[in-house]
Amino acid sequence: MKQDLAHAIFIRDLHLFLGDKASRVHVLKGMDLEIAPATSTGIVGPSGSGKSTLLMVIAGLERADSGRVEINGVDITGMTEDALAAFRGRNVGIVFQSFHLIPNMTAQENVAVPLELSGKSDAMDIAAKELEAVGLAQRLNHYPAQLSGGEQQRVALARALAPSPSVLIADEPTGNLDGETGRQIADLLFERQRDKGTTLVLVTHDPKLAERCDRMVPVRSGIIEA
Repeated sequence: MKQDLAHAIFIRDLHLFLGDKASRVHVLKGMDLEIAPATSTGIVGPSGSGKSTLLMVIAGLERADSGRVEINGVDITGMTEDALAAFRGRNVGIVFQSFHLIPNMTAQENVAVPLELSGKSDAMDIAAKELEAVGLAQRLNHYPAQLSGGEQQRVALARALAPSPSVLIADEPTGNLDGETGRQIADLLFERQRDKGTTLVLVTHDPKLAERCDRMVPVRSGIIEA
């Protein structure tokens, strides 16, 4: 990570519209946001406020209509799809609410996928170490259907962190889990974020999870509230 950078994430005057003509909706309304490296930020707000859309723009999975988004000092707003995908593969890890594991691949193979895509020759070895770090050393050869929800989310977290991204995006990472399992995943999420010095940005409806972050950013009706 480039620790000398003032901002891991820098956003200026971000606007995003969805739909066409009469159904056109102004989802993000001139957002400004700055996030320091190696910190954790919880984005909170009611359903439909734009917080998950903001997360997807930061992750490079959704394009804004106007404004500027910088990740580690690099402006991603004008990148081609191929350049953006390559940049995301090196710099951004993503954990979704619903795991998104590949069903016909083992836990180890799932974690190795982004490493193999980036050309790592020791992808399977790195994957094994990442799974061990999240407490799944005995589950390397298990398929997603053979794992509990909590175990699947551990695999997803290991996969997101395996390439050592500078930014980790988490969209409702405990949303599909029961209370105790969710707490375990949250503990692991913050522990691994600290260990790797990663910048964590998460969206959550859980106020207790958001309060564990260094900072909370409230979003309402497409606007970041003071």
